[in-house]
Amino acid sequence: MSVGTWAKASIVVSVLGLLSVAVGHLALTDIYHAEGDVSLEWSVLRACFATIFIAQLSALVTLVKVARRNARPDAA
Repeated sequence: MSVGTWAKASIVVSVLGLLSVAVGHLALTDIYHAEGDVSLEWSVLRACFATIFIAQLSALVTLVKVARRNARPDAA
């Protein structure tokens, strides 16, 4: 995939990661208040962690690709 494609994918996944932070906060609040069965909240936290992890990986891959492209002398 090209650098532009990686950049677009990183932006999309990063926005999802930001939404995951908000949803994760809500899930943690429910867990803290321990209102009955909290297994759904724990599942939501696992999904949020996976989304944030993927966002970080895609950002890192994009950064490495941009750095490599800019390090080449023929890159213009």
